[in-house]
Amino acid sequence: MKKLMTLLACLTLTAFTLQALPTVTSAAEEEKPKLLCPVSGKEASKEHSVKYKGAAVYFCCPNCPKAFEAEPAKFAAAANHQLVATKQFEQKGCPISGGKLNPETAVEIKGVSVSFCCNNCKGKVEAAEGAEKMDLVFGEKAFEKGFKKAKRDKE
Repeated sequence: MKKLMTLLACLTLTAFTLQALPTVTSAAEEEKPKLLCPVSGKEASKEHSVKYKGAAVYFCCPNCPKAFEAEPAKFAAAANHQLVATKQFEQKGCPISGGKLNPETAVEIKGVSVSFCCNNCKGKVEAAEGAEKMDLVFGEKAFEKGFKKAKRDKE
């Protein structure tokens, strides 16, 4: 009888442990920045994409890629942000000056960690709001100075 109770307790404990696992996975998934459509700002899907800077940009619906392709400059900062969030591009230098990165200056911008060369550049970005902040870090000029296409390991 004692062995049966021990077995029952082990099975119950295993069931509770297995039930808790999806919660741990869900929490890890929530840490990833959500992919946002550069046109609408809604959650993007990998089903709708276009090639951009030798990589892929994802959208929420089949209409947004058309709007993006008609005016890519209008949506460049959001598209560039997504390229970094999806790890297709990586930071190589300060987006303000192009200088060497100082890890102590790292800040998070919409789920993406970005570093600067100095606290002056960091302060300039921290003082900005919304679209201005995105443009300072992910606008075309800043993106060219601060980011490069990520090298993929050959499989």
